[in-house]
Amino acid sequence: MTNTSRRGVLAALAASAATVPFGGTAAASPARATPTAAPAASPVASAGLASPRSSVTLPPLNPAYFSSLTLESRLTATVLPGTPARTEVTSGGRRVALLTHGARSVLLPGPERTFTENKKPFVDDFARTLPDTSLPDGDRAYWGTSPGGGSWSTLGPVDTDYSVVPGAGIIALTTDYASRHASLRDDGITDVDVRSVARFDKVPAGDACSYALSFGYQNTHNNYRARLSFTTSGAVQLRVEKEVDDTVTQLAPAVALAEGVPAGTDWAIRVRREGTRVRAKAWSATGTEPSAWAFDVTDATFGKGRVGLRALANRGCTNLPVTLRVSRFQVDAGDWAEPPTVTHSDWVRILPEPFDGVFTPELEGLVRGWSGSTAPDVLAHAAMFLAGASPVVAGSGPAAGRQVMGEAGYGYLDPRGYRYEGADFHEYMNTGWTFPDGAHTGPSSKQVGNLDCSGYTRMVYGYHMGVPLAAGEDTSGTRLPRRSRDMADHSPGVRVARTDGQEPPAAEQLQPGDLVLFNADSGDDNEVATTDHVGIHLGEDSTGRRRFLSSRKTVNGPTMSDLGGNSLLDGTGTYARALHTVHRI
Repeated sequence: MTNTSRRGVLAALAASAATVPFGGTAAASPARATPTAAPAASPVASAGLASPRSSVTLPPLNPAYFSSLTLESRLTATVLPGTPARTEVTSGGRRVALLTHGARSVLLPGPERTFTENKKPFVDDFARTLPDTSLPDGDRAYWGTSPGGGSWSTLGPVDTDYSVVPGAGIIALTTDYASRHASLRDDGITDVDVRSVARFDKVPAGDACSYALSFGYQNTHNNYRARLSFTTSGAVQLRVEKEVDDTVTQLAPAVALAEGVPAGTDWAIRVRREGTRVRAKAWSATGTEPSAWAFDVTDATFGKGRVGLRALANRGCTNLPVTLRVSRFQVDAGDWAEPPTVTHSDWVRILPEPFDGVFTPELEGLVRGWSGSTAPDVLAHAAMFLAGASPVVAGSGPAAGRQVMGEAGYGYLDPRGYRYEGADFHEYMNTGWTFPDGAHTGPSSKQVGNLDCSGYTRMVYGYHMGVPLAAGEDTSGTRLPRRSRDMADHSPGVRVARTDGQEPPAAEQLQPGDLVLFNADSGDDNEVATTDHVGIHLGEDSTGRRRFLSSRKTVNGPTMSDLGGNSLLDGTGTYARALHTVHRI
């Protein structure tokens, strides 16, 4: 939905017993006997291609739930051991708030929520030039990174058979009977609705050439594919087949689509896979997509796997090289086999001033007002920029009439297909901004709807939660700086943990809402204190691993998932190894 009011969407987000899909409507969730704070016991299975791309689910909250939250007439405040100092506020022995000395963030128990993210649709129209011959061979990217679908892997027989010119991914068939595969490095896709458009520059001689849309791809020897065969007479045939350990099996008889097709004719292939059901169709891209599927078959050989393309000149093709030009690769919908899911009852709210260690009657009033509240908090606002989130327009204030929430990208593309940094919170809104120190920064028409990693953090904590923002660098410790490298040292609040220069910090006191800052890809090994990426800790996922939200280039926007690198603080992934600083606002 468009032009949605901020009040309306946030009210829906806070509604009890609702799954908010960020695509518009709320659907009733299954009833549960009692809300708990424990994470889900197992990964959440895919709900199919019609499921929301992202959602926040609350359990049913009946009057009995709220009556159980009645606080005693006197609350108890106790300073806990450890650094940073924290004060636990309890009622009848039950924690009702956790305040950190020197910070504005408050951790409170609330209704259990489940945060889920599924695969983001994307289109790769190859608006880039690769490989970059100015780089050493080992650094050249032959198809580079798709806009939001991950990086491409190209296999067989030589790298130079693959290139990208503006508007087309090129596969050169320089030898016969050697398959060439281009697949996206995203191994967890199960259900998918995917299509491609491509053309051959010649009608083959001697024997046929083919191009295929692959799915459930395990490797070059094991995959499904919907394959178009272009014969020497100009005939085009469609096949759906699987290859298991190099043995190819047709899932149904081939379908003849056309005769006398000239070279240079674009052909589209579309596959929709749901569970074990596979449907496929193909058509001349100059015409209209047929309403009927040419194939509707079932097969359970392969589960999750990649999607991509395959090209082949049959043995005996005599007019090589033949070139396949792929002008479009598009995923309209897709599900991960195990969508990342975080379930807990932690809510993060912001005090008007840093907590000085004294639990005053005014603070007690705030805690009582927050008890059981479902008003959107830090984590709810952070989730409102994930894939599929509805656009929300501000009704008043300095951003009145501007979109202030909704699915965000990361940045626009450079000539090599990589995304530019630099999208701050106000550029997402397409407006200029005057900061508390009087500095003014104008809008950027190229960055509308985009947020880089620090821009996303500033959007959540600054614009939505009211933490003061700096226009750029700021060492006062009272305003949130523009760049992640400055946030590590000068953000308002307190440091929770930092690397010793050798190992990532254990961060025993890490809690939802904390900023997690990384030295991930700066390439400057001489500056131990340099950070180049920032995110917001979300909590433990369904497998017990610590997961965070951040805006990233490869995914093209905010994410809690693992495309192009795991959004995890545990294990051996890039971000687990690169965790540098944990900071509490």
